[in-house]
Amino acid sequence: MRTRRSMAVLAALTMAGVGAVVCPTGWGSLPKTAADTDNGSLTDIRTGRHDCYDRMVLDVPTAGTTGIGYTVHYVDAFIQDPSGIRIPVSGGAILEILVSSPSYDPETNTATYPGRGGQPLPGVDLTGYRTFRDAKFGASFEGVTQVGLGVRARLPFRVTQLSGRLVIDVAHTW
Repeated sequence: MRTRRSMAVLAALTMAGVGAVVCPTGWGSLPKTAADTDNGSLTDIRTGRHDCYDRMVLDVPTAGTTGIGYTVHYVDAFIQDPSGIRIPVSGGAILEILVSSPSYDPETNTATYPGRGGQPLPGVDLTGYRTFRDAKFGASFEGVTQVGLGVRARLPFRVTQLSGRLVIDVAHTW
């Protein structure tokens, strides 16, 4: 009797959406791109955890509402541009993120983001993340900044643009 009552309560809660998280599907794992634009400089990279995905946000505040050029795609190895040096990135798969915003001020060559080639992203701690495993700075060359994101497996991802931000979400499951 108790088991039947418990199952009825669980079924009612599930139907009401309580305790059940419905994750988006259909993002795919093919490359995603947007046309290059002249938007200013990258100032920060941060991450966050969500029920259905892990998120990376690249801040380009001077971009405002204009589009930020990017290419995000899976690669077999993370190769620093332009040196050709292979940068080790932990995880079952590597997403290469190329954003059309330098990590320096083009007028003064002063750094606007403190990333160093081949090193972990400053201030990014991926401990406890379900999908993200590693994040390394590649380079910032000729107005394009390169980041390598190690993920658990070749999982679906999406790229979204918000005012002054580029957002990359990588799903926890297929």
